[in-house]
Amino acid sequence: MDKSPSLSSEGSLPPPPDDDDSSSACSDELLGSQSRRWLSDLLAGEGPAHPGDVNGDVSVGRDGLFVDFHFPLGELEMKAAGVKWKRPKELCRTPHFTVDGASRLDIRQGKLSDCWLLSAIASLAVHKPLLDKVVPPGQTFLDGYKGCFVFRFWQYGQWEEVRIDDLLPTCNNDLIFLSSPQKHEFWSSLLEKAYAKLKGGYRALDMGFPHEAMVDMTGGVAEVLNVSLLPRDLPVLVRQMLAKGALINCANTLGPLESKNELGIMFRHAYSLTAVEEVQTTYGPVDLVRINNPWGNTEWEGPWSDLNGPEWNTVSPQEQKRLERVRREDGEFWMSVSDFRQNFETMEVCHLSDLSEPTGASVQPWVCAMHHGSWVPQVSAGGSPYGGWYWQNPQYDFALSERDNRSSDSSKSCSFILALMQKYQRRRGITLSIALHIYPVPHEDKHLSPQDLSVLPPVLCTSHYSSRREVVLRGTLPPGRYVIIPSTAEPNQQGSFLLRVLTERGHASTPASSSATRDPSSIQAQPQFPHQTALPSLKAMKVLFKKHCNKRGFCKPHHLHSLLTETIQGGVLAGSEKHLELEHCKSLVVLMDSQGIAQLNWREFQSLWEKIRMWTDIFLVYDKNKTQRLEYEEVGPALKAAGIVVDDLVMQLVGLRYTEPDMTISYPGFLYLTMKLDSMIHKFHAYDMVGMGSISLNYRQWLHMTVYN
Repeated sequence: MDKSPSLSSEGSLPPPPDDDDSSSACSDELLGSQSRRWLSDLLAGEGPAHPGDVNGDVSVGRDGLFVDFHFPLGELEMKAAGVKWKRPKELCRTPHFTVDGASRLDIRQGKLSDCWLLSAIASLAVHKPLLDKVVPPGQTFLDGYKGCFVFRFWQYGQWEEVRIDDLLPTCNNDLIFLSSPQKHEFWSSLLEKAYAKLKGGYRALDMGFPHEAMVDMTGGVAEVLNVSLLPRDLPVLVRQMLAKGALINCANTLGPLESKNELGIMFRHAYSLTAVEEVQTTYGPVDLVRINNPWGNTEWEGPWSDLNGPEWNTVSPQEQKRLERVRREDGEFWMSVSDFRQNFETMEVCHLSDLSEPTGASVQPWVCAMHHGSWVPQVSAGGSPYGGWYWQNPQYDFALSERDNRSSDSSKSCSFILALMQKYQRRRGITLSIALHIYPVPHEDKHLSPQDLSVLPPVLCTSHYSSRREVVLRGTLPPGRYVIIPSTAEPNQQGSFLLRVLTERGHASTPASSSATRDPSSIQAQPQFPHQTALPSLKAMKVLFKKHCNKRGFCKPHHLHSLLTETIQGGVLAGSEKHLELEHCKSLVVLMDSQGIAQLNWREFQSLWEKIRMWTDIFLVYDKNKTQRLEYEEVGPALKAAGIVVDDLVMQLVGLRYTEPDMTISYPGFLYLTMKLDSMIHKFHAYDMVGMGSISLNYRQWLHMTVYN
């Protein structure tokens, strides 16, 4: 039975144990003793730059096949009795990646409680262009087989490639986790393993929300809806969503775990809604929805059920063929819209944008604009509208210019969806409460001052501050100019975020900036990011990256040293470059490197640059006497502003290991220290998959982490 509390209303279930894979910091509470010892050992450690058993990102076993030494193994895989890792060619004579293409019916849940993930995969399989994005076609066990497979997942605005070997956990020669009904088909099992690697191991998949998995597999915007509050004409709403390519999951969370209602619907179990159709019967048209159970069995037993639904006798064979109705226990079934309302409580909708290929629908998908930002204490973390520092929060200009073609309400005719996602929070043990507010713009300046915000009410906002990974605001407004403000519930909370703005074509959103013509006396109303006076823009950095990287487009440590030296020389931190050492750059590259190749591509450098900008803001704010150095007593508060809170013992180690003789830390030294702590804590949480505050490492894993650090 599936023990995963897959879907829930806001706040009624705990979050999944892991939903991020990027470097991060730790929680606001002091680290436990095991975590502290981990930090103490690694803070004091030194070693050569590269492990001896990894050749780039390709590690080869004795049989000449790829072995993924980076796959995180937890207690589940290492200590369970009878578990053996085998390749598909050891399980059957002629394995296939896919059999007659990938299908939503190729999914059978194993002993892992990850129906939330499986329902997302089932929804994805209905849309081949989306599936091909995640599961690159052409992979095979035939010619060119090397035991290596590649998948792609969307992470905070970018597609990440995840490379795995095809060693799968088995017991008595059977797959333990996800499998296909076709015993020699393995695409779904390998996809599950790749997603497990992204999250930190199979155990990290034990709990979760389908909409978060759908976001990771589509780059869409997820929205959680209460079925009882949906409009009366539900088929119209669902058709509109599906026509725009939305992926929809549903669940009933109102009953006890591991049980089903009298008509076969499992409680706290994730299903996929894959179609809505008007079916012609001898008594007239009926609206039906198609539902898929990722278990591959346990179907609806009420009206219109596959096996015992007499209602199908009123539908012609031609109509049943059009619906692709199959009379067997395969997990897929139809039910009426009214029965759907009575048996499902929540719908999780993943809105798609900018699809690579058309879905065949007449309505185009949403157009998406993405904005990466940060809440930095004392700089851009103003808290809620009810405090005195709300104006410090980042602001984004939002221009609605063209009415929706289908709108019948001329006063509110521009549709949009806003999505605010907090980054990396769950691995840090920190979950911020976040919200979105939209304000009208009363003047030509695109930036709202404290005076503006004291008198202007928002025209739309999220209903409350939420601790979910992403909050979504869907609505309509008249054409005009507005400002979007993302905020945390409390001021001076550190965090990074991604704001996505989904609109019909013809609209725009940009970061709002203060006009230089405003009254100089209102300078405090113009939030300035200190890094803007110290560092070049991202556009300028792309030019510098191309200038300093090698011909293959990779940045190695000596390239990074030259790049950062030129970067620092041009701003208010000029002179700090003399404290930048090659060893700093080696660590910055290694700590951002997920493949074990000691070099960064542009995408990986962008992630590093985002961190450098945020930490530069913090450094400049806490460098009170502007000496381009942090005094020892300033280091702890600066680390806390970066989301890293450590105890006195770790701070003593920082003083001994990372400060100059005068007990100060230079700007490059601060970047180096923060990056190392950030990465080390991330690695600890990657192995502490159940959040117990302790981890188990084998000899090889310990050496790999301590040497390549």
